[in-house]
Amino acid sequence: MVSSGWCFLAAMIVAYGVANLLQSVAAARTTVHHTFDPGLLLRLAGHRTYLVGVACQLGGFLLAFLARRDLPLFLVQSSVAAGLGVTAILGVVVLKWRLPAAEVALLALLFAGISALVLAARPAPSRQLGTGAVLVLLLVLALIAALGFFAVRLHGAPGSVALGSLAGLAFSAAAVAARPLASAPSVEAFARNPLLYLLVAHSVVGQLLLGLAMQRGSTTAAVAAMDAAGAVPAAIVGLLLLNDKIWPGREWLAAVGFLVTLAAVIGLTRYAEPQQHPVARTPGPAMAGVGRPR
Repeated sequence: MVSSGWCFLAAMIVAYGVANLLQSVAAARTTVHHTFDPGLLLRLAGHRTYLVGVACQLGGFLLAFLARRDLPLFLVQSSVAAGLGVTAILGVVVLKWRLPAAEVALLALLFAGISALVLAARPAPSRQLGTGAVLVLLLVLALIAALGFFAVRLHGAPGSVALGSLAGLAFSAAAVAARPLASAPSVEAFARNPLLYLLVAHSVVGQLLLGLAMQRGSTTAAVAAMDAAGAVPAAIVGLLLLNDKIWPGREWLAAVGFLVTLAAVIGLTRYAEPQQHPVARTPGPAMAGVGRPR
């Protein structure tokens, strides 16, 4: 019998792709921030486009949560990167983005790597995490937030990559918390599990960092950096601690698929060019347009 996780995974990719596009449009319409200011999320919330994007991201998050009940983290987290392909296609069709040949080739490589992971992944329920792991996730949250205070000083593509990478680590930690949480035996156990609150905290910090990263001009670089930084920790923790499985004899396929996917998203952080023209934080009666052709 085919696991329902595969259906959740496919829907998740589409939801994240639409979310990336809508949030990047809203971020480009908001003045660029150079401080780690949570108020940015409130200002972004003033844009209907951003709210629809957040709704799509929440939908993607829920679908990913459901997929993690029996699909390994190395597959689910890597598949989040496939949303970049959906974002790129929508950007070209709707906003008239013009993607360089290198970016198109890397997106094709990304899909090839994820296809290999799909063939290698074996559904299995998660193990539970102990108190020590919960404390580590709490310390990781504090460290990511602290690094965010310094990363916001970076501008342009380096800022997109640095902030996107920190967002990826935050979302990766949220994914680690979500995998065992998805197997909670009851609603009461779900609500009382400290992993739920760590999941929410990591997600909020990741969302703020991603908004700051997108403001710096390149949606592709920001999201690719997020996916690259988030894939490796989640894959390692999943295989070592959470009972993630690979079909016997396909270990090589999983390794190749993961490395190809990782190489593609890292390449996208290098070759991606700005699709948006962020608004400078200077007085002015009007905001710059978004989605201009390059």
